[in-house]
Amino acid sequence: MALEAYLLDWAQMLVRWLHLITGIAWIGSSFYFVWLDNHLEVPPKDPNPRVYGEIWSVHGGGFYHNRKFMTGPGWIPEKLHWFKYEAYFTWLSGMGLLALLYWAGASTFMVDPAVMPLEPWQAVAIGAGALLGGWLIYEGLCRTELVKSGMDFAVIGLVLLGLIAFGLSQLLGGRAAFIHIGAMIGTCMVGNVFFVIIPGQKKMVAAIAQGQEPDPIYGLRGKQRSVHNNYLTLPVLFIMISNHYPMTYSGAWNWAVLMVITIAGMLIRHFFNLKHKGIIKPWLPLTGAALLAAVAVFLYPRPQAPKGPAIVIAPERITFVNVQEIINNRCVSCHAATPSRGNFVTAPAGIKLEDPADIKRWAGRIHEQAVIRRSMPQGNVTAITEEERALLGAWYLAGASGK
Repeated sequence: MALEAYLLDWAQMLVRWLHLITGIAWIGSSFYFVWLDNHLEVPPKDPNPRVYGEIWSVHGGGFYHNRKFMTGPGWIPEKLHWFKYEAYFTWLSGMGLLALLYWAGASTFMVDPAVMPLEPWQAVAIGAGALLGGWLIYEGLCRTELVKSGMDFAVIGLVLLGLIAFGLSQLLGGRAAFIHIGAMIGTCMVGNVFFVIIPGQKKMVAAIAQGQEPDPIYGLRGKQRSVHNNYLTLPVLFIMISNHYPMTYSGAWNWAVLMVITIAGMLIRHFFNLKHKGIIKPWLPLTGAALLAAVAVFLYPRPQAPKGPAIVIAPERITFVNVQEIINNRCVSCHAATPSRGNFVTAPAGIKLEDPADIKRWAGRIHEQAVIRRSMPQGNVTAITEEERALLGAWYLAGASGK
C-alpha cells in the first residue's frame, strides 16, 4: 500500500508538472496573439492587397515582421505552424490530474458529509457530469444570436456559471467544487480549439489549396472563440491555485467568492486587452482590485457558530494532554511523517502534528483551519466533534501552552 501511494504521488507530481508546462504554453500563446491582433496597423504600402495588418517588433536580439491575412495570402506556405497541441495536452494533463487526485481520492477530496453525504462514485459522477453539461450549455449558447453581442453573452454566461457554481457547492466539498468549475471552464476552452478554431482553419487552408476564396466566417468564429478563451484564463489560473487557500472555498458563500474573483479577473484582463489597442480605462483594474479587496474583507477569519447550543469548556479540561488526544485522533492520520489515510505519502503542506513541539508550532494554523474556518479535517473524514473544536479553540485562546 505504501508503494502504491508513493507511485501515485510521483504520478500526480509529473502530471501536475506537465499540466503547468503545457498550460503556460497555451496561455502564453493566447496572450501573445491577442496582443498581436490588438497592435496590428494598416500597412501604408503593401503589394499584397490581402494584408489586413502588420507589426514590427524586436526581441531576442533580432527584429520580427508579422503580417495578418484574414482569408490567407492566396497560397499555402510550405511550412505552416499550428497552435493546438498546447491546448490539447493542457486539457489531457488536467483531466489526468483530476482523475489521479480527486476522482481516485473522492472520499477524501470530493465528499463532505456536512455538505451532502454522497458515495464516492456519486461525487465523481456529479463532477464528470458538470464538465460535460457545462460544455454543452456553453456550446449551445454560442450557437444563439447572443454570441454576436459581447456584453449580453458575457452577462448571461456569468449568470449560468454562477448557478452551476452554486449547485456544485451544495453537492461537493468546496475544494472539489472549485476545481471542477475550473475543469469545466477548461473543457469549454479546449472545445473551442478542437471543435471550432482548428476545424475552421483547416477548411480555410483546404479552400486555398483548391484555388478557392476561403469563407471568412471561419476566421471570425475562430477569433470569437479565441477571445472567449482569453477572458477565461485568469479565472482558471486562480482556480488552479485555490486549493492552497481554504479561506476561498471553505465557507458557505464559496460559490459567490469564486464568482466575484472571476469577474475581477475578467475586468483586469479586459483592461490589458484594451490597453493593447491604446485605450486606457483605469476604472477596470481599479474595480477588479476593489472586488478582490471586498472579498478579502468578507473572508477575514471570524469564528463560525457551532451547530446547536453554545459549548462551554470547563477550565480544567483545557490541557495540552486533551488537545494532543484530539490531534492524534482527528489529525495525525494525515499530518504525520508517514500518513495512514488518503493518498498522502507525506504530510499535507508539510505540517506534521505527531510531536508536542509541532502541535504548539502550528497552533495558529490549527485554530484557523479547524476552529475558525472549520475546513479541516478535509470533509471531516475523521468525524471531529463540535466539543473537540471548541476545546481546541479554548486552548489556543488560553495561550496554546504545553501544560
